[in-house]
Amino acid sequence: MDPTAQEFQTRTFSIKLWPPSASTRATLVDKMTKNLSSETIFSRKYGLLSKEEAYENAKHIEDECFIAASEHFQNEPDGDGSSAVQFYAKQSSKLMLEVLKRGPKAKENGEVTAVGGLAKTVETLFDISGGKRTFIEAEEARELLRPLAVQGNSYSKICFSNRSFSVEAAHVAAPILASLKEQLTEVNLSDFVAGRPEDDALEVMKIFSSALEGTVLRYLNLSDNALGEKGVRAFGALLKSQNSLEELYLMNDGISEEAAKAVCELIPSTDKLTTLHFHNNMTGDEGAIAISKLLKCSPLLEDFRCSSTRVGSDGGIELAKALETCTHLRNIDLRDNIFGVDAGIALSKAMEKLVHVTEIYLSYLNLEDKGAVAIANALKNFAPSLQVLDIGGNDITLRAVPALADCIAAKKSLRKLFLFENELKDQGAVVIGKALEDDHPLLEELDLSSNMIRRVGARCLAQAVSDKPNFKLLNINGNFIPDEGIDEVKEILKQGKNSEDVLGSLDENDPEGSEDQEEEDGEAEVEQGELESKLHHLKVED
Repeated sequence: MDPTAQEFQTRTFSIKLWPPSASTRATLVDKMTKNLSSETIFSRKYGLLSKEEAYENAKHIEDECFIAASEHFQNEPDGDGSSAVQFYAKQSSKLMLEVLKRGPKAKENGEVTAVGGLAKTVETLFDISGGKRTFIEAEEARELLRPLAVQGNSYSKICFSNRSFSVEAAHVAAPILASLKEQLTEVNLSDFVAGRPEDDALEVMKIFSSALEGTVLRYLNLSDNALGEKGVRAFGALLKSQNSLEELYLMNDGISEEAAKAVCELIPSTDKLTTLHFHNNMTGDEGAIAISKLLKCSPLLEDFRCSSTRVGSDGGIELAKALETCTHLRNIDLRDNIFGVDAGIALSKAMEKLVHVTEIYLSYLNLEDKGAVAIANALKNFAPSLQVLDIGGNDITLRAVPALADCIAAKKSLRKLFLFENELKDQGAVVIGKALEDDHPLLEELDLSSNMIRRVGARCLAQAVSDKPNFKLLNINGNFIPDEGIDEVKEILKQGKNSEDVLGSLDENDPEGSEDQEEEDGEAEVEQGELESKLHHLKVED
C-alpha cells in the first residue's frame, strides 16, 4: 500500500466543541434577547421586558453560563466539549425561564436593572498582588489570568504587582492584555519582574509594553522594577502612546539622570497629569533638571513626590522654579534630599504661588535657619489651607523659632506639625507650644522628638495640646525630660480633653540628659514663669 495512503487512513481528526467563538456567544445573546422581549404566555402573565432589559439579562445569563460551562469542561471525561455545550444550553434555558417568570423589574434612576437574581456587583479591578511574592510561569499565568479572558468582562483596572513574570508567562499574558485595550484605564505593573535576570526582565517589560501599546490609561504604576534607562526604554512603546495620563508612579526604579531624561523624552504629553511620584531614586541634579521640564508641562499637577532622590542645590533650585508653574499643587514631598539653604530660599518663592497647597514635607533638606525662616515667612502669608507641615531634621535652632511660630499661629487648619530632630530646646518648645495653644482645633499630631527638650518645654507642649478635641499623638521622645517631668506631662494630658494615651513612646528619652547639654543650658529646671519672662521679645502673631 502507498505509504501516503496508509498515513491518511490511520490519521484521526479531533473536533473541539468548546469553547464557542466570540461570534457564537454574541449570536446566543441576540437570540436570548429576542426571546426575552417577545410576547409569550409568560409575558402576558408576568409582564413584557423591554429590549434594553432583555439584553442586559441575556448578557448576564450568557456570562454566567459560559463561566460555569468552562469549569464543567475542565472535568469533562471525553474532552471534546460536547458535554460542556449541553450544560451551557441547559443552564441558559433554565435561567431564561427564571427571568421570564419574574417579569420586568422597575427601573431606578433611569438605569436598567437585571432581574432573576442574575445581577452581580460589577468587578472593575483585577488584582493578583495578594500574599507572598511568587514567580509566575506560563501554566500558572493561564490559570491566574483566566477571568480576564472571559468575553464581556468589566475589568478596567489591573494590578500584577508582587508577582514576578517569566518570559513565557509574559507571552501568555500579552494577547489577553491586548484584547482589553479598549477598556483598561489603570495598570499597575509595580514589582512584577523581581528576581529575574536582567535580560529576561527587560524582555518581559517589552512584551507587556507592546501588548498595552495604545491603551488610553489614566493611571500607570511601574514602581519597584529597578528600571534604569534600559527599563524605561523597554516600556517605550507603552509610554509613547500615553497622552491622557493623570497618575504616574516611578518609585524605587533606579531612575538616574539618563532614565529621567528618557521618561521626559518618551511621554508625549503630561498636560492632564495630576500625580507624579519619583520617590527613592538616584536622580541627582541633572535628573532633577530633566524632571523640572516635565513639571513645566504639567499645569494640572496636584501631587508631586521627589523624595530620597539625591538632589542637591542646583537640582533643588530648578525644581523650585518649575513648581512655581504648578499652581494647582496640593501635596509636595521633597524629603531626604540635599537641597541646602539656597534651594530652600528658592522653594520659599515657589510657596508664594502655591495657594492651594495643603501638605508640605520638607524634612532632611539641610535647610538650616535661613532656609527655614524663608519658607516659614512665605507660608505665613500664603497657603491658607495648610494641614500638614513637615520641616524636621533641618538643623533648625532658636534663631528660626520666631518666624516658625508666627507661621504656625496663622495656620488654623493645621492637623500635623513635624519639627523633629532639630535644636529647638526648651525655649523653642515653649514658643511653639504658645503658638499652638489657642485655636488649631483640628490638630491631631505634634512631633518635637530629639530636640534637646527638658521638663519645662515638655510641660508647655502638653499644655498646648491637652484641650484639642481631635488630638491623637504627642511625640517628645529622644529628649532630656526627667521622670518628674514625664509625670507632669501625663497629669496635664489627663486634666485636659485627652488622656495620657496620646503620649507617644518614650523609650529613647534620656532623663539624665547629656553632660554637654547640662553645661550648655546651665539651669535646665527653671520654672515656667521665669522662662517665659526671658522670651517676651519672641513675638507670636495671629
